[in-house]
Amino acid sequence: MKVQIINRSKHPLPAYETINSAGMDLRANITEIITLEPLERFLVPTGLFIELPPGFEAQIRPRSGNAHKFGITILNTPGTIDADYRGEIKVLLVNLSNKNFVIENGLRIAQMIISKHEKVDWDLVEILSETDRGAGGYGHTGIK
Repeated sequence: MKVQIINRSKHPLPAYETINSAGMDLRANITEIITLEPLERFLVPTGLFIELPPGFEAQIRPRSGNAHKFGITILNTPGTIDADYRGEIKVLLVNLSNKNFVIENGLRIAQMIISKHEKVDWDLVEILSETDRGAGGYGHTGIK
């Protein structure tokens, strides 16, 4: 599938790092170093603009290495880029560690996954079908 993209950064286009990668890394496109203090958040620009076909979305997700090694994640994960959005892709990073985290131009800050999605038509009813699970929600199956 071809997707139109504008790259206003000096970084390479997002690319799959391995043959079976689902996500493509997004890089910070900044002119000055950003220091994220503990519990601080910052909307990091990427310099990328995309035009997705109808029925697709771009999901913006944390990079596992940044989360594990540095406590850096995305505040609204996964973020959704809709097919009709034409603005710059930005990533809302948050520092959940107790140490400062430095963001330099070109740093890989997130990953983007392109996904197909369905639209639904609601069918308003009074009751739903029964299942073994029923209304069991958060933690109802236990931890062991």
